[in-house]
Amino acid sequence: MNSRSKRAAKASASELFVSFTSSVSFDSRLWRHDIAGSVAHARSLADSGVISGQDLEDITRGLRGIASDIRSGEFTFDPSAEDLHMHIEKALTERVGDAGAMLHTGRSRNDQVALDMRLYVREALADVVAEAINLQEAIVSKAARQGDAIMPGYTHMQHGQPVLLSHHLLSYFWKLQRDVERMSDCYDRTNVSPLGAGALSGTAFPVDRMLPANMLRMKGITENSLDAVSDRDFVAEAAFALSLLAIHLSSMCEEFVIWSSQEFRFVRLPEGLSGGSSMMPQKRNPDIPELVRAKAGRAVGGLVTILTLLKSLPLAYNRDLQEDKESLFDVFNTVEDSLNALTYFLTELEFDKVRMRGSAETGLMTATDLADSLATRGVPFREAHGIVSGLSECSGGDAVLFRELALDELASHGERPGPDDDDFLDAESSVLRRTVVGGTSPEAVRAQKENALATINGNRSLLQNMRNDASAVDELLG
Repeated sequence: MNSRSKRAAKASASELFVSFTSSVSFDSRLWRHDIAGSVAHARSLADSGVISGQDLEDITRGLRGIASDIRSGEFTFDPSAEDLHMHIEKALTERVGDAGAMLHTGRSRNDQVALDMRLYVREALADVVAEAINLQEAIVSKAARQGDAIMPGYTHMQHGQPVLLSHHLLSYFWKLQRDVERMSDCYDRTNVSPLGAGALSGTAFPVDRMLPANMLRMKGITENSLDAVSDRDFVAEAAFALSLLAIHLSSMCEEFVIWSSQEFRFVRLPEGLSGGSSMMPQKRNPDIPELVRAKAGRAVGGLVTILTLLKSLPLAYNRDLQEDKESLFDVFNTVEDSLNALTYFLTELEFDKVRMRGSAETGLMTATDLADSLATRGVPFREAHGIVSGLSECSGGDAVLFRELALDELASHGERPGPDDDDFLDAESSVLRRTVVGGTSPEAVRAQKENALATINGNRSLLQNMRNDASAVDELLG
């Protein structure tokens, strides 16, 4: 190979390296967090006497100018740049000269990117919590409008016992509430500053690590420099919390898809939020629930990617960690969009309460009530269960015959129910008896709705605190 070919091969290899290792195409999303962190870091350098007050002023002015240009679209990210951090530092030095080159004193890209990711995750968690609250409100509102409508409750997709439609809807409220609580817990573990950890062993400059943490409204600082730069637990935890949330949404959507079928016809799809067939003009399809159901798999895929890249990584920082961002960003985007779409869909969805009630009256759904009644007459429940199972078989599923057999059985264990008791096997009577806290009686569900509304108020306060912390980033950008 001649010298020219060698130079061309070398240039080609260099271009390949930059192309393969560059992250600015996706980590540019972190520009606000990176610049705010740099403003706070510069302040800590100045307060400790590492840089002059003039350097601080120049750095802050330059960083805020870059932020302004990015916002206005006047700043162009170079896709060939190595990463966001070097891109902004280079632009800063070009603007303010030697002061810009002082910014990285006492800091590594390792603790810098760890900070950026923590600032991003806490903000993104707040955005998802806000969407989750909106869906919770839609669920409570929809439940409140259903009155005491009764529907069949299922186990194994078989008729089980009658329940209130509002009770069924509220079950998803509490799943979402656990999701909000998980995100809140993750937020607390995320909201600590790794600045000062340096590359892996801490900085030799006498900076006050709590100063930038306070400026960024973070609740504390990391305890170990090696852990600080290598820790991505908060990334994996956030991805898990969102993946489980997506699974809850998928379960809810699965029911909407089934309920919209001709076999069930429990719901009427909103015209503006459902699609048609390109061939069959009579069809209306539950596109939004189907897509939300599918996107849960996408969120889980992002979680698996993150967990896999973290597996077996030695201390401290490794370039592998660059690969967490695209998956995490996609998980946040996917789940936030799914929440938003499902909230609109549920708000417009209509329930066929008459058909639901009719279905709740079929399938011997009050058989458990008969077993309970026998138990109150002194029959051990396991024996009562066997008796009712036999009556069910004998009736062949015929509700009228089952009722007659049930009355005869009760009479054999005491008095036959009188005219006032003859409806004890009706769906409505079954529901009314479930007065236990968390049960499906109208009284219990009314109390549940009140608890749900109080819970939403608490979530709103939680969200406001999250937003207040996250606002520190934009405040530092000027």
